[in-house]
Amino acid sequence: MRPVYFLGVFLPVAVVLELVHAEPVLVFAAAAVAVIPCAAVMGEATEAIAARTGPGIGGLLNVTFGNAPELIIAFFALIEGLQEVVKASIVGSIIGNILLVMGAAMVVGGIPRDKQTFSRTAATAQSAMLLLALAALILPAAFQLIHGGALPGVGEERVDFGSDVESLSFGVAIVLLVSYAAGLLFSLKTHRAVFNPFQAHGSGEDEEAHHWPVRRAAIYLGISAVLVGVMAEILVGSISEASEEIGLSEFFVGVFVVAIVGNAAEHWVAVLVAAKDKMDLAVNIAIGSSAQIALFVAPLLVLLSFVFGPDPMSLVFNGYELGGLLFAVLIANFVTQEGESNWFEGVQLLALYAVLGLVFYFA
Repeated sequence: MRPVYFLGVFLPVAVVLELVHAEPVLVFAAAAVAVIPCAAVMGEATEAIAARTGPGIGGLLNVTFGNAPELIIAFFALIEGLQEVVKASIVGSIIGNILLVMGAAMVVGGIPRDKQTFSRTAATAQSAMLLLALAALILPAAFQLIHGGALPGVGEERVDFGSDVESLSFGVAIVLLVSYAAGLLFSLKTHRAVFNPFQAHGSGEDEEAHHWPVRRAAIYLGISAVLVGVMAEILVGSISEASEEIGLSEFFVGVFVVAIVGNAAEHWVAVLVAAKDKMDLAVNIAIGSSAQIALFVAPLLVLLSFVFGPDPMSLVFNGYELGGLLFAVLIANFVTQEGESNWFEGVQLLALYAVLGLVFYFA
């Protein structure tokens, strides 16, 4: 049994703390930790099913469940009207995967070696998708500023940007989803020999997950998805009071705490496979997951906001978020363009993540 599964003891702990109306900080911490083993089970179950259904259905499953914890947490925050927390968690997932995950993987994998190599073609294709996403996430903010509006403030929970920006965000979301579908076709069908990023999540570990029968994997997948939903509701319900008690803004909690919790299983896998000198896999997990968040999860949440929640969510990010996205995506393109990495490049990525953390903390 993987060590991460022992964190499952926090599932009943979080429920009990919620029922007895314990301190919000304790409730938030227990629910956050409880999401981690659920995410790990979802990753293994998805890989087990994908291994038997072929790359097409496997890719669809990874789209649906690969970033499910982040999507579920963000969805409950959306229903509560915490749109700026949702956008912060989106940004946090993107920069966390690029800087924290890829940085840690390069350090751990690079220390005992002079260098590690990976497919430059695959990494470049992923990075290009991130550049597209970056442009799509920046331009609505540019539209808002050019037309005399203001960017959202750090302490705000929800901002009404007007019908024009909401319609623009809806259109951008559709374009991003179509682009992501094209990316699926490219990587799973027409150019699957070049790379298949959607089979990356979790597959660098032992093949134990692939020995699960499909029926068992499907049952585990459904149970873990329900548990993530329950923990997400508890997590979101305590986020406002918990952040206030510990002296952190909801903005910082959304960018760093919620994002790291939602991606915990993927983070662990990427570092593990890098240590085994499987840097192709580690880079695909880091950049591929960021692309999933930017091109699939973010636009899907925009579309969902038109049905659920108090108001539609616009793709207008605050200045700190835009700056973090810009530098993270640019450095991702820079460090992957040669198809080689070393531990010092990993240190540089981690250093940028630490600087952004400091800036966001004092914001």
